[in-house]
Amino acid sequence: MKKKLNIHLFFYLLVLLCFSYFFLFIKHQVGNDSTISEWLINYEGGFTKRGLVGQIAIEFARLFETNLRWVIFLLQSFVCTIYFLILYKFFKNLKFERSIILSIFTPIFILYPIAEIEVLARKEIIVFISFLIYLLIPRENNLKMFSLALFSIFSILVWEPIIFFFPLILLFEIIENNIKKFNLKLLKIFLSFFPSLLIALIFIFNPLTLEEHYNMSLVLKNEFGQDCYMSCALLASKTTVIHQFQDNFARGYTFEAFFRYSLIILIGFYPLFVLFNDSFLKYKDLLFFKSFRKPINLFLIFLSPALLLFVMGYDWGRWVNISYVMTVLIYFQLLKNKNLIINFSKLENGFIYRLNKKKFILLFIIFCFSWNPKTVMLGDVASFPGYRIPYKVFKILSN
Repeated sequence: MKKKLNIHLFFYLLVLLCFSYFFLFIKHQVGNDSTISEWLINYEGGFTKRGLVGQIAIEFARLFETNLRWVIFLLQSFVCTIYFLILYKFFKNLKFERSIILSIFTPIFILYPIAEIEVLARKEIIVFISFLIYLLIPRENNLKMFSLALFSIFSILVWEPIIFFFPLILLFEIIENNIKKFNLKLLKIFLSFFPSLLIALIFIFNPLTLEEHYNMSLVLKNEFGQDCYMSCALLASKTTVIHQFQDNFARGYTFEAFFRYSLIILIGFYPLFVLFNDSFLKYKDLLFFKSFRKPINLFLIFLSPALLLFVMGYDWGRWVNISYVMTVLIYFQLLKNKNLIINFSKLENGFIYRLNKKKFILLFIIFCFSWNPKTVMLGDVASFPGYRIPYKVFKILSN
């Protein structure tokens, strides 16, 4: 239990980061890459959702008079580097403990975007970075509450669906601040989310007009030789919240998809569920907590708004990954700050701890590297990412 996770985590992140650089370089030259299409959204036609990062890329391309896709590749590589560095800082010094290991190495977490390169460096990674930075700011810092407002505003400008995770972040703030009743501190937390909610309303009620979208597309075409396609083009066709729901229902839900993703969530989240189930809050008289015996029930309720993503969007694999990232970061931050405490005697009664070392290593390999969810709702479960990722690199290099 005294052994730390550091060296294993470092090499794991380093290898995945190298794979990320390779795949990002390959992807930035692909004309129909979905990630690039999202990074092409900008403010040249007017204020719109997800336009901030694309506008930054355009300004850099103009400043250095270089290819826009090359600028996007450099920005994506930089973002991935920062993300992996902060992840290492965040998770280092954790105990080398079985459930903790499985919760970090689960294929729906860090490995997922590299296994499904269509998802690699999508804009939610920038939200993850900003949230990690916020979490790492000491609670005693006078700017902590102000930084919450900055995070919420910035994240909405980058990737507006983060709004569905605001209730989970609210619960985190209540626990971290030991709030037992409605008071001034709770009011400040609510007010921290207000500017971002206002921006979200602007996005909802003032979508780009067809003329504004055409102007945005024209700048991309005339100045950078880029077509506005996929995510960028959808700004013209999916202009309302209703359109988001209609598009998903038009594709058709299937029992198979619901069954598959129920298993993906149960299996992928299982180590984290075990940790939640065998943990208890330091303070039991917190606001919202009095009616709940176990923290896991409380967290599932506050995470439930994220289910709307599955109703509105087709990329169910992404939604699982994003939901996991936000939940696991909050869990371990509460654990590190000792607001959540693991009952190790209870934890070690689970079946994972009844396995001998060889059997656990086999379980670890099968659980962490033999499967991963695909990107879209109707996609089947992918197999053996631990093998397919290096094989894909070798295959590309050999051609």
